[in-house]
Amino acid sequence: MSKNWLFLLALSAVLAALLKLINIPAALMLGAMFAAIVLSVNGFEAKVHRWAFRIAQGMIGSMIAAKIPLTFLDELQNSWLMFLLGVTSAVIGAAFIGWVLAKKQVLPGTTAVWGMSPGAATGMTIMSEEFGADMRLVAFMQYTRVVFMAFLASLISWLYIADKGIPLPQTIWFPEINWYNLTLTFAVIICSSILTIRFKIPGGSLLLPLVFGLVLQAFTSYRLEVPYWLLAIGYTTIGWSIGLRFTKPVLKYAYKVFPKVMLAIICLLLICAGVAILLVYFADIDPLTAYLATSPGGIDSVAIIAMSSPVDMPFIMAMQACRLVLVVTLSPALARFISKNLNKNEC
Repeated sequence: MSKNWLFLLALSAVLAALLKLINIPAALMLGAMFAAIVLSVNGFEAKVHRWAFRIAQGMIGSMIAAKIPLTFLDELQNSWLMFLLGVTSAVIGAAFIGWVLAKKQVLPGTTAVWGMSPGAATGMTIMSEEFGADMRLVAFMQYTRVVFMAFLASLISWLYIADKGIPLPQTIWFPEINWYNLTLTFAVIICSSILTIRFKIPGGSLLLPLVFGLVLQAFTSYRLEVPYWLLAIGYTTIGWSIGLRFTKPVLKYAYKVFPKVMLAIICLLLICAGVAILLVYFADIDPLTAYLATSPGGIDSVAIIAMSSPVDMPFIMAMQACRLVLVVTLSPALARFISKNLNKNEC
């Protein structure tokens, strides 16, 4: 391990400890993410290996599956209307904001449409180039949204918990381990990663272990298991993976459009916050659960924050997962439609 990686590890530990000291949810991920951003913009050129990132996502998916009771399917069936509202609002809002940015020629071509997609940041970045978008700007927009939403969600969660006097879930760093279940969990994670690569499933490294884990636990006596000390490695890996994407060349390239990009992200946030308020008042969902369920942040960062907060995890993850599927399914069609309309108007 080079000195830079050791320094990144040390800085991540210090920042995570400070955030943990003031009870910020997802302190491990945020500390790692901020440390990676600091080093990256100061010339540290590195990236997390894709397999390390996939396994880290698989750990998160497995832990979510272990915590979700099977009764959540009944809850979704009974609340399908509000669920539909929560899932579609961010997608429609993001598409509209992207269209406005493209119409005003703030960004070239369909770059804004891909950059504003509320989910599947890596998948949207990769696919955008095939549709003529500027992949560097799309990556900047996507990961700025992920970082901003992760920090804001943690801050809101912290403020809500402090205001209500709600104790945070207890962290047991070294629980007793069922090694058979742990081995089974890693088998599920590895198989899910292979299937994700083979069939190019966006978000599959996190979603497949979640789905397979739920099915496995529904029909067998086995349980997925990821001890917290191992989960902490996953949190750190995800934080590094996000933060190291903010290189100095990317920031310099996007400097001129940064204020407009941030304004667009804030507009998307307000749309989602509006839907969260509707869920609170008309569906009797607690405010923090409603906010995290509708938050247009990355599904993995939202999951980490939710796991360290007293919220309805099944509801949050079901809404986030469904929105991810909708984003991946509709984004290419939306980009084509907006691109054709823009071309017609120019003619």
